[in-house]
Amino acid sequence: MVVEEIEPAVAGSDTAEIITKDYGQFQIMIGCRDIIGYHLSPILAEDQSDPEIIKKADRKLQELLKEMRVRVGTLLKTDNVSFLLGAGASIKAGGVSLANIPNIFEAVLIRTAENEQENATPPGWISLFYATASSITQTELTYENRHSLIHINDGVSLPVIPINIEAYLSYLHMWLAGMSNISYSTTLCLNDGSRLELKQCDLERLIKEITKSLSLLLDLPSTKSGDGLLSHQRFIKKILTRPLNLRRANLFTLNYDTLLEQAADAEGAVLVDGFVGTLRRVFRPESYDLDFYFPAQTTEGRVHRFDRALHLYKLHGSLTWHRCEQGWENPYGLYASFFEQNCGDDDVLIYPSPLKYGQALGLPYSELFRRLGNAIAQPQSVLFTIGYGFGDDHVNAQIRQALSIPSFTLIVVDPNPSNEFVKKLEALKDERVWIVKGWELGTFEAFVQQLLPDLREEEIDAKVMNTYKSLAKEDGGNGK
Repeated sequence: MVVEEIEPAVAGSDTAEIITKDYGQFQIMIGCRDIIGYHLSPILAEDQSDPEIIKKADRKLQELLKEMRVRVGTLLKTDNVSFLLGAGASIKAGGVSLANIPNIFEAVLIRTAENEQENATPPGWISLFYATASSITQTELTYENRHSLIHINDGVSLPVIPINIEAYLSYLHMWLAGMSNISYSTTLCLNDGSRLELKQCDLERLIKEITKSLSLLLDLPSTKSGDGLLSHQRFIKKILTRPLNLRRANLFTLNYDTLLEQAADAEGAVLVDGFVGTLRRVFRPESYDLDFYFPAQTTEGRVHRFDRALHLYKLHGSLTWHRCEQGWENPYGLYASFFEQNCGDDDVLIYPSPLKYGQALGLPYSELFRRLGNAIAQPQSVLFTIGYGFGDDHVNAQIRQALSIPSFTLIVVDPNPSNEFVKKLEALKDERVWIVKGWELGTFEAFVQQLLPDLREEEIDAKVMNTYKSLAKEDGGNGK
């Protein structure tokens, strides 16, 4: 469904003007039907060289988006609403994808190595990084060559190293596990017949530098990001418009960054994140069971529920979490700092590695995952997954279990879903599963702006429309 550029359509107060050449980037699969494609196809089958046809298609698209906002709004009014955010929700704010080794990530490693370099000899761990990367990618990568290219290109337009960071860390941990308590070095026989010597000290240091570099890239939003917190603020603001008689919305995130916390601060919202305290905030998961009320302005003893609070669960840890000694005052040995504080050796993160599945079974993660399972297993529950690639089996298992409940609804928001889990969901043709695709709807920013409604504005629009229809009926149906 590719068309020529069209004139911007008149949109609602929170809907961006749409100028598009590809209506195929707007897809909402419900069961076996693409809702938008189904209704636009008859129009686009006509003469697309006719500007009136294109305007007609765009008007229809706007009508469909408005209708879908109403349907999403109905889901938001469900008693149990949860959101699960993955790495894709942080990309526009400066987050990096782990599908390869980003140049900015490589530059951090190189700067660290520069500070340790003696004469012309680079540290052993950085040499090991390029030697192993060369072996995995079957290309020639050296510290000297990449060092020069990174500085010359300033990380711009330089081809990235095509290695999934999680897969790479899996190799490193596997090699280290084979050496532990046995030897200080070993030799790998590579596919090309060459040999690679691995020193345990260099391997341990390389793993440490990679995880440390990942932490340094979590200070978001980055200064180069134009969007910053705008989309996350809109996200928080719209969720807070849910009726107060419903349960608090749950925000589950696999990200380590603090974008949600910063957005909530900017909107004056309170996030119940499992930590309590004033000078030293310690992890107390029972705090999730508390709520906020304030007295009414009468003497009848009535109270009002505080309307600006949400529950936040950081399933893989956070940049602001740190370990400390367990005690009566802090049974989990976990405290939270301010978001500006850099991670140290006491950080509490589940890094992308084969160890993460085992780590998810320990505290505090097991408690957080238990609450994820409980939240989506309630009757009449809705789960929105945004920017999540379904690459974590321990998370997928929870979603798979929830799908066994007839009243559960799953909305997958992904511009280009490629995971087998999502493909199987789509093949089920289950009306309870929505898959929002395309770059015009499937990104975090596009979904928040185009499909996630402000329920208060939707109610106003509904009242205006009802008034208009009533007046039109009184005037004999002419609308005059």
